[in-house]
Amino acid sequence: MSESKKIEIYVDGDACPVKDEVLKVAERHKLTYHVVSNSWMRLTRSVFLNQVVVSDSFDAADDWIAENITGNDIAITSDIPLAERCVHAGAKVLKPNGKPFSDDNIGMAMAMRELTHQLDDMGKIKRYNAAFSKADRSNFLQGLEKAVQELKRG
Repeated sequence: MSESKKIEIYVDGDACPVKDEVLKVAERHKLTYHVVSNSWMRLTRSVFLNQVVVSDSFDAADDWIAENITGNDIAITSDIPLAERCVHAGAKVLKPNGKPFSDDNIGMAMAMRELTHQLDDMGKIKRYNAAFSKADRSNFLQGLEKAVQELKRG
């Protein structure tokens, strides 16, 4: 990791179920974390928290994250187009369930997203979001800790 830039965590905050877990890891490692959303939300206070409220225009939160994230940082998002932008910036990117997006899988994720939208628009499939489980939360904590450790090692 470059000594000129500390690791920072960027959270796509509007629908993120793991904000408290990000807080735990950020405080343990003394890392700044940005929770970016289109409206103010009640968050646990922390000296490491930077709450960013952007306009309610389409993709404003995604744009803010993509414009600020670097290769020394970590993004937390379920938004595949935002994940792609962050991966291309060199950042580590995690879904809230702890699964990483990477150069190796982001192309397939984008293709599957497009196919799913097309099939949904044609009425061929119905999409349901799986419930967020304790295992997802645990996997996320492990994934975030691993990402921080990898960035610290360089």
